[in-house]
Amino acid sequence: MSVEMTVGSGEKAYELLQADAQKIVKLIGVQMENLTMPQCPLYEEVLDTQMFGLSREIDFAVRLGLVRADEGKELLSSLERQVSALHEASIKK
Repeated sequence: MSVEMTVGSGEKAYELLQADAQKIVKLIGVQMENLTMPQCPLYEEVLDTQMFGLSREIDFAVRLGLVRADEGKELLSSLERQVSALHEASIKK
């Protein structure tokens, strides 16, 4: 595999992971606004399931050499911060 193809694949993989992370933020935001409160077991189940799924995707991309481990960790940390901000905002309502 050429270097250009590897770099392009890595960038595409990271973009897809970022898109998946944003889908999680949107899902959690909609759930908090319309369906349940953050203390609800359903909210926690959805959040845990989605976060676990994304962490597995990231792990797979890292193992393939498409994404660096530190990039994957930062993506998860960023998602956790965004979800935490949504949680705080819902509490202040």
